[in-house]
Amino acid sequence: MKNFILGALVALMIATSSVGGAILDRVYNWSFLDKYIVRDAGGVVVGETRIISEDDSLSTMLENVGPAVVTVAVKGTRPDRVFFDWNSFGVKQEKGEEFQQDIGSGFIVDAKNGFVVTNRHVVGQDGLEYKVITIEGTEYKVQNIYRDQVNDMAILKIDVNEFPGKKVTQVTMGDSDKLKVGQKAIAIGTALGEFRNTVTTGVISGLGRGISATDFFAGVVEKIDGLIQTDAAINPGNSGGPLLDTKGEVIGVNTAVAGDGQGVGFALPINVIKEVLTNFNSTGQFERAYFGVKYKLVDKQTAVMNDLPQGAFVVEVVKDSPAEKAGILVEDVIVKFGGEKVAEAKGGLGELVSKHKAGEKISVELWRGEDTKTVSVTLEVSK
Repeated sequence: MKNFILGALVALMIATSSVGGAILDRVYNWSFLDKYIVRDAGGVVVGETRIISEDDSLSTMLENVGPAVVTVAVKGTRPDRVFFDWNSFGVKQEKGEEFQQDIGSGFIVDAKNGFVVTNRHVVGQDGLEYKVITIEGTEYKVQNIYRDQVNDMAILKIDVNEFPGKKVTQVTMGDSDKLKVGQKAIAIGTALGEFRNTVTTGVISGLGRGISATDFFAGVVEKIDGLIQTDAAINPGNSGGPLLDTKGEVIGVNTAVAGDGQGVGFALPINVIKEVLTNFNSTGQFERAYFGVKYKLVDKQTAVMNDLPQGAFVVEVVKDSPAEKAGILVEDVIVKFGGEKVAEAKGGLGELVSKHKAGEKISVELWRGEDTKTVSVTLEVSK
């Protein structure tokens, strides 16, 4: 059984909610899903870490990229560590102990607007104070957060003028569609929530991978498709950091690590991020099309074993979503979306949805019981 762990390091004292788009274990009662669902508990997973050599060209590249790689931290109060304080009226009060903890990584993609990319599961909790910390230790307050409901990504907004005179640099984004298996990959991040800007190397081991990853602190299993597989060590705390090629261009966002295997990590392709930024540049908003289902891909083997068509098996329909309004139900199998077969899309249903804009009316072919039917859905803006 393969255990994939989302790589954020979240403080135990923080109450976490279910990750958006996550798939809950209790939804399934099929034995064939056992190999996908993580049922056993686990803690920090440490893979074999290979620090890169002091090759001059690689070292120079990393020196240039390093200032754009950041640590994401959260600030809060420990309710279980109480001490007493005196207010302005001389009254003794109970007060929780304040703390700040590094929980993940990120990188600056737009120095002018102050946009920082990380994973959604790193900053998945509303109502907390998040900070972005540069390699030199400058701490920027996170003003706003955009969380993508389809992919495990988030964009943080900081005020680059919060510290006048401090230079903010950004990464160069590559083209993840041109990646080839076997090419070198370099991961940077705050390993184990403690070692900032840790650098490890490996190769691209696979493309278009789909996994079910566990966030132990939120207690959920989330389906993520279209990922880059790499053997560059990605440890908890590395989530949201960049995966680079040898030119120093970002090709992915470090996302998950295999819990029961060495040298198996996953990253979200950078082209997903570029698409979101393109939407912002043209509309002024991080606008993406929103469909509103949580699903499990039915591959060829699963289809044969369970007498199902290949596609996206719906495990939940989000309330008031375009999917609900179109009449899509739990246990429907979405076979085609916009005329394209779900089974043939590398990134599954999410990839097909991302090709369309909010407001578009899309034809959805689905299988329900023994019947095949087609419904029309009008996509909305991702919330």
